[in-house]
Amino acid sequence: MLFSREYVGYLAREVVKRLAATDFITTTNAPATAERVAAAMQEELALEDRINDEVRVILEAYSEEMRLSGANYQEMFRKVKQELVKKYKAVL
Repeated sequence: MLFSREYVGYLAREVVKRLAATDFITTTNAPATAERVAAAMQEELALEDRINDEVRVILEAYSEEMRLSGANYQEMFRKVKQELVKKYKAVL
């Protein structure tokens, strides 16, 4: 994960605080709302980790072909990741 759990919690609290201050949202329990926002943020951030893991599995299956063709691992990683991002309709 790109950010620590503590930093995600901080971001969630700030988002809730600023949205509530501008009356964009109304909440009677800001800490509980911040926890739910933090959970959603962590889930979204974990999606990139899962996509990266899936890319590694795919490239591992084609490692011999890539070696024989002289394909660049980083370039193939980027291309496969872009396709999976499209497939999952993720925003990274």
